[in-house]
Amino acid sequence: MKQIKGYTYKVERPRSWEEYVEKTAQPPYAGWAFRGQADSAWSLISTLGRYLNAYVEEKYWGAQEARIVRLFQRKGHLFLTHIPDRSDMFQWLALMQQHGAPTRLLDFTWSPYVAAFFALERTTRQAAVWALNPKRLINVTERLNEFLDGSKVSAIGIGEPFVMNTRLIAQSGTFIVSTQVGTSIEDIVEDYDDPQDTLVKFELPMDLVRPPGMRALYMMNITNATLFPDLDGLARSLAYELEFHWAQDPRKLPKIANVSED
Repeated sequence: MKQIKGYTYKVERPRSWEEYVEKTAQPPYAGWAFRGQADSAWSLISTLGRYLNAYVEEKYWGAQEARIVRLFQRKGHLFLTHIPDRSDMFQWLALMQQHGAPTRLLDFTWSPYVAAFFALERTTRQAAVWALNPKRLINVTERLNEFLDGSKVSAIGIGEPFVMNTRLIAQSGTFIVSTQVGTSIEDIVEDYDDPQDTLVKFELPMDLVRPPGMRALYMMNITNATLFPDLDGLARSLAYELEFHWAQDPRKLPKIANVSED
Protein backbone atom coordinates (compact mmCIF):
# COMPACT_ATOMS: atom_id res chain seq x y z
CA MET A 1 0.00 0.00 0.00
CA LYS A 2 1.18 3.53 -0.78
CA GLN A 3 0.53 6.56 1.40
CA ILE A 4 -0.59 9.86 -0.17
CA LYS A 5 -1.30 12.27 2.70
CA GLY A 6 -4.18 10.55 4.52
CA TYR A 7 -5.19 8.16 1.76
CA THR A 8 -3.74 4.72 1.21
CA TYR A 9 -4.04 3.49 -2.36
CA LYS A 10 -3.15 0.04 -3.55
CA VAL A 11 0.10 -0.72 -5.37
CA GLU A 12 0.41 -3.91 -7.40
CA ARG A 13 3.96 -5.12 -8.12
CA PRO A 14 3.88 -7.82 -10.81
CA ARG A 15 7.24 -9.55 -11.16
CA SER A 16 6.70 -10.67 -14.75
CA TRP A 17 4.82 -9.72 -17.91
CA GLU A 18 2.57 -12.74 -17.47
CA GLU A 19 1.62 -11.66 -13.95
CA TYR A 20 0.72 -8.16 -15.17
CA VAL A 21 -1.50 -9.59 -17.92
CA GLU A 22 -3.20 -11.97 -15.50
CA LYS A 23 -3.90 -9.27 -12.91
CA THR A 24 -5.29 -6.66 -15.32
CA ALA A 25 -7.45 -9.09 -17.30
CA GLN A 26 -9.43 -10.32 -14.30
CA PRO A 27 -11.64 -8.80 -11.61
CA PRO A 28 -11.42 -6.45 -9.91
CA TYR A 29 -9.50 -4.61 -12.66
CA ALA A 30 -11.25 -5.89 -15.78
CA GLY A 31 -13.20 -2.95 -17.20
CA TRP A 32 -11.06 -0.28 -15.52
CA ALA A 33 -9.32 2.51 -17.44
CA PHE A 34 -5.52 2.45 -17.67
CA ARG A 35 -2.66 4.87 -18.28
CA GLY A 36 0.98 3.92 -18.82
CA GLN A 37 3.81 6.20 -17.70
CA ALA A 38 7.52 5.61 -18.26
CA ASP A 39 8.46 6.64 -14.72
CA SER A 40 6.54 5.33 -11.74
CA ALA A 41 7.40 8.52 -9.80
CA TRP A 42 5.32 10.70 -12.14
CA SER A 43 1.99 11.98 -10.85
CA LEU A 44 -1.31 11.81 -12.70
CA ILE A 45 -1.70 15.41 -13.80
CA SER A 46 -2.54 16.88 -17.19
CA THR A 47 -0.08 18.79 -19.35
CA LEU A 48 -2.13 21.93 -18.75
CA GLY A 49 -1.97 21.42 -15.00
CA ARG A 50 1.79 20.94 -15.04
CA TYR A 51 2.28 24.01 -17.23
CA LEU A 52 0.02 26.26 -15.16
CA ASN A 53 1.64 25.16 -11.89
CA ALA A 54 5.09 25.90 -13.26
CA TYR A 55 4.62 29.18 -15.10
CA VAL A 56 1.29 30.95 -14.45
CA GLU A 57 -0.19 32.66 -11.39
CA GLU A 58 -3.24 30.74 -10.23
CA LYS A 59 -5.56 33.74 -10.48
CA TYR A 60 -4.99 33.75 -14.27
CA TRP A 61 -5.47 30.01 -14.88
CA GLY A 62 -9.07 30.15 -16.06
CA ALA A 63 -8.55 33.09 -18.38
CA GLN A 64 -5.40 31.65 -19.93
CA GLU A 65 -6.96 28.23 -20.50
CA ALA A 66 -9.95 29.87 -22.22
CA ARG A 67 -7.57 31.98 -24.30
CA ILE A 68 -5.60 29.05 -25.77
CA VAL A 69 -8.83 27.20 -26.59
CA ARG A 70 -10.10 30.30 -28.37
CA LEU A 71 -6.83 30.65 -30.29
CA PHE A 72 -7.04 27.04 -31.44
CA GLN A 73 -10.66 27.46 -32.52
CA ARG A 74 -9.86 30.62 -34.49
CA LYS A 75 -6.80 29.22 -36.28
CA GLY A 76 -7.24 25.44 -36.32
CA HIS A 77 -9.85 25.55 -39.10
CA LEU A 78 -6.99 26.19 -41.54
CA PHE A 79 -5.84 22.58 -41.04
CA LEU A 80 -9.09 20.74 -40.34
CA THR A 81 -11.38 18.90 -42.73
CA HIS A 82 -14.10 18.75 -40.05
CA ILE A 83 -14.68 21.78 -37.83
CA PRO A 84 -16.55 20.98 -34.59
CA ASP A 85 -19.35 23.16 -33.33
CA ARG A 86 -17.80 25.96 -31.32
CA SER A 87 -19.78 24.96 -28.23
CA ASP A 88 -18.63 21.32 -28.33
CA MET A 89 -15.74 21.73 -25.90
CA PHE A 90 -14.98 18.00 -25.69
CA GLN A 91 -14.26 17.72 -29.42
CA TRP A 92 -12.08 20.81 -29.38
CA LEU A 93 -10.08 19.68 -26.36
CA ALA A 94 -9.64 16.20 -27.87
CA LEU A 95 -8.31 17.75 -31.07
CA MET A 96 -5.95 19.98 -29.13
CA GLN A 97 -4.75 16.99 -27.09
CA GLN A 98 -4.23 14.92 -30.24
CA HIS A 99 -1.94 17.55 -31.72
CA GLY A 100 0.11 18.29 -28.61
CA ALA A 101 -1.55 21.35 -27.07
CA PRO A 102 -1.70 21.55 -23.26
CA THR A 103 -5.23 20.63 -22.14
CA ARG A 104 -6.90 19.49 -18.96
CA LEU A 105 -7.53 16.06 -20.53
CA LEU A 106 -5.46 13.09 -19.38
CA ASP A 107 -5.11 10.23 -21.88
CA PHE A 108 -6.30 6.83 -20.65
CA THR A 109 -7.19 3.63 -22.49
CA TRP A 110 -9.58 0.75 -21.92
CA SER A 111 -6.78 -1.63 -22.88
CA PRO A 112 -4.18 -2.66 -20.27
CA TYR A 113 -2.00 -3.75 -23.21
CA VAL A 114 -1.98 -0.30 -24.80
CA ALA A 115 -1.25 1.24 -21.40
CA ALA A 116 1.64 -1.19 -20.91
CA PHE A 117 3.06 -0.18 -24.30
CA PHE A 118 3.16 3.50 -23.31
CA ALA A 119 4.69 2.57 -19.95
CA LEU A 120 7.40 0.29 -21.30
CA GLU A 121 8.34 1.65 -24.72
CA ARG A 122 10.81 4.35 -23.64
CA THR A 123 11.32 3.58 -19.97
CA THR A 124 14.82 3.34 -18.55
CA ARG A 125 13.69 2.67 -14.99
CA GLN A 126 10.64 1.39 -13.16
CA ALA A 127 7.52 2.21 -15.17
CA ALA A 128 3.91 2.32 -14.01
CA VAL A 129 0.41 1.64 -15.25
CA TRP A 130 -2.26 3.50 -13.32
CA ALA A 131 -5.79 2.09 -13.19
CA LEU A 132 -8.98 4.00 -12.40
CA ASN A 133 -12.34 2.45 -11.61
CA PRO A 134 -14.89 4.15 -13.93
CA LYS A 135 -17.72 3.26 -11.55
CA ARG A 136 -16.26 5.74 -9.06
CA LEU A 137 -16.06 8.57 -11.62
CA ILE A 138 -18.55 10.85 -13.35
CA ASN A 139 -19.40 9.91 -16.95
CA VAL A 140 -18.81 13.05 -19.01
CA THR A 141 -19.35 11.63 -22.50
CA GLU A 142 -21.35 14.32 -24.35
CA ARG A 143 -21.65 16.19 -21.03
CA LEU A 144 -18.23 17.76 -20.54
CA ASN A 145 -19.52 21.34 -20.70
CA GLU A 146 -22.09 20.57 -18.02
CA PHE A 147 -19.43 18.88 -15.87
CA LEU A 148 -16.97 21.80 -16.06
CA ASP A 149 -19.66 24.43 -15.56
CA GLY A 150 -21.15 22.66 -12.54
CA SER A 151 -20.47 23.28 -8.88
CA LYS A 152 -18.81 19.96 -8.10
CA VAL A 153 -15.49 20.34 -6.27
CA SER A 154 -12.74 17.71 -6.39
CA ALA A 155 -14.59 15.80 -9.09
CA ILE A 156 -13.12 13.47 -11.72
CA GLY A 157 -14.87 12.67 -14.98
CA ILE A 158 -14.28 10.00 -17.60
CA GLY A 159 -15.49 9.80 -21.19
CA GLU A 160 -14.93 10.52 -24.86
CA PRO A 161 -16.29 13.08 -27.32
CA PHE A 162 -19.14 11.87 -29.52
CA VAL A 163 -17.00 12.30 -32.67
CA MET A 164 -13.76 10.40 -32.08
CA ASN A 165 -10.47 10.98 -33.90
CA THR A 166 -8.32 8.25 -35.44
CA ARG A 167 -5.81 8.05 -32.60
CA LEU A 168 -8.52 7.78 -29.96
CA ILE A 169 -10.06 4.88 -31.88
CA ALA A 170 -6.72 3.13 -32.52
CA GLN A 171 -5.74 3.35 -28.85
CA SER A 172 -9.13 2.32 -27.40
CA GLY A 173 -8.79 5.67 -25.75
CA THR A 174 -10.78 7.58 -23.19
CA PHE A 175 -10.08 10.75 -21.22
CA ILE A 176 -9.89 11.63 -17.56
CA VAL A 177 -10.74 15.23 -16.74
CA SER A 178 -11.00 17.00 -13.40
CA THR A 179 -12.55 20.18 -12.12
CA GLN A 180 -9.23 21.03 -10.43
CA VAL A 181 -6.81 21.46 -13.28
CA GLY A 182 -3.74 22.09 -11.12
CA THR A 183 -4.23 19.13 -8.77
CA SER A 184 -3.10 15.56 -9.40
CA ILE A 185 -5.67 12.78 -9.65
CA GLU A 186 -4.07 11.14 -6.62
CA ASP A 187 -4.74 14.18 -4.45
CA ILE A 188 -8.30 14.55 -5.75
CA VAL A 189 -9.08 10.91 -4.99
CA GLU A 190 -7.73 11.44 -1.49
CA ASP A 191 -10.55 13.94 -0.89
CA TYR A 192 -13.22 11.37 -1.74
CA ASP A 193 -15.39 10.38 1.24
CA ASP A 194 -14.52 6.76 0.41
CA PRO A 195 -11.47 6.64 -1.85
CA GLN A 196 -10.90 2.89 -1.68
CA ASP A 197 -11.21 0.86 -4.91
CA THR A 198 -10.81 3.98 -7.04
CA LEU A 199 -7.12 4.21 -7.95
CA VAL A 200 -4.48 1.47 -8.27
CA LYS A 201 -0.87 1.66 -9.43
CA PHE A 202 0.93 -1.21 -11.16
CA GLU A 203 4.69 -0.79 -10.78
CA LEU A 204 6.59 -2.52 -13.61
CA PRO A 205 10.32 -3.22 -13.13
CA MET A 206 12.08 -2.52 -16.41
CA ASP A 207 14.42 -5.52 -16.29
CA LEU A 208 11.70 -8.06 -15.50
CA VAL A 209 8.77 -6.79 -17.55
CA ARG A 210 10.01 -4.71 -20.50
CA PRO A 211 11.84 -7.30 -22.68
CA PRO A 212 9.07 -9.94 -22.75
CA GLY A 213 6.34 -7.31 -22.60
CA MET A 214 7.53 -5.29 -25.59
CA ARG A 215 8.06 -8.43 -27.64
CA ALA A 216 4.55 -9.68 -26.79
CA LEU A 217 3.03 -6.31 -27.67
CA TYR A 218 4.91 -6.25 -30.98
CA MET A 219 3.53 -9.72 -31.78
CA MET A 220 0.03 -8.36 -31.02
CA ASN A 221 0.72 -5.51 -33.48
CA ILE A 222 0.58 -2.94 -30.71
CA THR A 223 3.19 -0.45 -31.91
CA ASN A 224 3.50 3.27 -32.51
CA ALA A 225 2.60 2.59 -36.15
CA THR A 226 -0.80 1.17 -35.19
CA LEU A 227 -1.51 3.41 -32.20
CA PHE A 228 -0.68 6.55 -34.19
CA PRO A 229 -1.97 5.61 -37.67
CA ASP A 230 -0.11 8.27 -39.64
CA LEU A 231 3.39 8.98 -40.92
CA ASP A 232 4.53 10.25 -37.52
CA GLY A 233 3.48 6.96 -35.92
CA LEU A 234 5.32 4.92 -38.55
CA ALA A 235 8.49 6.94 -37.99
CA ARG A 236 8.23 6.60 -34.21
CA SER A 237 7.71 2.84 -34.51
CA LEU A 238 11.15 2.41 -36.08
CA ALA A 239 12.89 2.94 -32.72
CA TYR A 240 11.76 -0.48 -31.47
CA GLU A 241 12.78 -2.04 -34.78
CA LEU A 242 16.35 -1.35 -33.66
CA GLU A 243 15.80 -3.87 -30.86
CA PHE A 244 13.61 -6.39 -32.63
CA HIS A 245 13.85 -8.78 -35.54
CA TRP A 246 11.45 -11.63 -36.30
CA ALA A 247 14.31 -14.14 -36.80
CA GLN A 248 16.93 -12.98 -34.31
CA ASP A 249 17.67 -10.83 -31.29
CA PRO A 250 19.73 -7.84 -32.55
CA ARG A 251 20.93 -7.20 -29.00
CA LYS A 252 22.59 -10.60 -28.60
CA LEU A 253 22.94 -12.75 -31.69
CA PRO A 254 25.19 -12.39 -34.75
CA LYS A 255 23.57 -11.61 -38.09
CA ILE A 256 21.90 -14.63 -39.69
CA ALA A 257 22.77 -15.11 -43.34
CA ASN A 258 20.01 -14.79 -45.92
CA VAL A 259 17.49 -13.34 -43.48
CA SER A 260 15.14 -10.71 -44.85
CA GLU A 261 15.86 -7.16 -43.68
CA ASP A 262 12.20 -6.32 -43.01
